[in-house]
Amino acid sequence: MRANHHRFVAFAYVVREGSFSAAAARLGVTQSAVTQHVAKLEKQVGSPLLLRGREGVALTRTGRELYDLADRMVTLDSAIAERLEGFEAMERGHIRIIANAPLPALRAISQFRQTYPDVEIEFALYDWTTATRLLRERRADVGLITDPPKSDEWERVPVQRVHYVAYLLPSSPLANRGRLSLRDLAQETLILPENGSLTERVVREAQAKHGINFQRTIKMTTFPLMCEAVLQGAGIAIFLSNSGLISRGLVEVPVVELSGEHETAVVAPKDRSRLRLVSAFIEIASSSNF
Repeated sequence: MRANHHRFVAFAYVVREGSFSAAAARLGVTQSAVTQHVAKLEKQVGSPLLLRGREGVALTRTGRELYDLADRMVTLDSAIAERLEGFEAMERGHIRIIANAPLPALRAISQFRQTYPDVEIEFALYDWTTATRLLRERRADVGLITDPPKSDEWERVPVQRVHYVAYLLPSSPLANRGRLSLRDLAQETLILPENGSLTERVVREAQAKHGINFQRTIKMTTFPLMCEAVLQGAGIAIFLSNSGLISRGLVEVPVVELSGEHETAVVAPKDRSRLRLVSAFIEIASSSNF
């Protein structure tokens, strides 16, 4: 049976947007129309493609296999539309950006906004594991990721190199040290990002390698929250250097065992990287002065 284009487009947008209602709004149709298209596609395939829940939708195994094709179809549609519309397409549109590195992402978005003020930007910050998964699943147009996995499916352009530091209050007895070791921090309360973050993985590997156990740790979801916790005297945070203006007022001290450089890159699926808005964002992000 011949594939129905509208059904694939509806399915792809439900996954991209995370819900039937959001997909309908993006496509400019009724939610009922989107629901019917997806239902007919599931009937045609003979298997459920989506799991509906309170948190939104999730792909079934069959859905994951089909979504990759459906999303590539939508991306190709966008490329064709850009060719037909010409450079006028740059004056509007929508781009979804994700990151695990807040500061370079926000700086790039700010500069992109100055050039394309009418483009709708959707931005979300995730832990490293989630951000890389979303890019693999084609749930975002482009991402700024620290140490992104190598993939033949991705366009990858480096934007900055950073290393890990301890963030401390200026009044801390350790703040005047030129560098710290993990042993210096073993008796302190350490503030780390949540499980799944690159930082959590790097610190855990360093602990295992050097045989160091931390007595007290606090896990937090975002870097701004970690900095606020340090400012409130809750402990010492470990995170990538120069990660956000929120850290002003704190002292950054390098950690010996975490001295290796980590590359932050702007990453996008190769077919999406050729879309004008995505290509423009990559160019702006890679040329920004971080």
